[in-house]
Amino acid sequence: MSLNRMVILGPKESFIIRVLMKKVRDSRCECDYLPLDIDSINHDLNDEGLLVALYLDEEEKPLPNVIHFLVDRAQEKDLRIILIGETGDIKTYEAMIPSGLIYRTFERPVDNEDFIKSVIDFFRKKATGEFRKRLLIVDDDPQYLAMVRGWLKEEYNVTMANSGLQAIKWLGRNKVDLILLDHEMPVTSGPQVLEMLRSDEETRDIPVMFLTGKGDKDSVMAVVALRPEGYFLKNIKKDELLEKLQEFFIMYK
Repeated sequence: MSLNRMVILGPKESFIIRVLMKKVRDSRCECDYLPLDIDSINHDLNDEGLLVALYLDEEEKPLPNVIHFLVDRAQEKDLRIILIGETGDIKTYEAMIPSGLIYRTFERPVDNEDFIKSVIDFFRKKATGEFRKRLLIVDDDPQYLAMVRGWLKEEYNVTMANSGLQAIKWLGRNKVDLILLDHEMPVTSGPQVLEMLRSDEETRDIPVMFLTGKGDKDSVMAVVALRPEGYFLKNIKKDELLEKLQEFFIMYK
């Protein structure tokens, strides 16, 4: 599969869609047409990180169940969507698609130059890892930090903090999709960091998963009682951690 590949979804392969496909191909990116139905999406929209242009035809509007299926596939495969259509149609379908999945919108008639520029810009950002989820790992053990970062850096943008206060300071200037937080830390413990995060309007909605070295029932119950989004035992293996994180980001919408 080419790294620079996009798909245009529409009810039929119209003249306008063919023109857009040619423009994309002339920019040295692969581009294919795909019928806008559940069977086609299920069978052919399986590559990770694709750019998908959803062409909203004036006469044949996509059914809500097709859009819901497309959204599920986009979240599962980390796809980004460009909406093309009339102003009213764009607003209607923007309300049905999570904003994090929408890369751009274009009203008809499409500005071809701006469209191609956006496509090229998308693949540039993708190549530099700009669309990857950002994780913050907080742990006072530098060896453990380095090990987990090594496990995750190919799939995620990973930042490390060796104390709770360093993490709070970093979060004052940066955004993050998930925090992996050591439960047992000196000076400022994991629970204290979580309390500070939840009390600040800017950070209260950031999902947090605890890292803990204690797997006995009482310790686990104490962690769960703090109501994080989850927890991992520190003896978790690389493949299991990657699998659990992938599941989390699919489910966390």
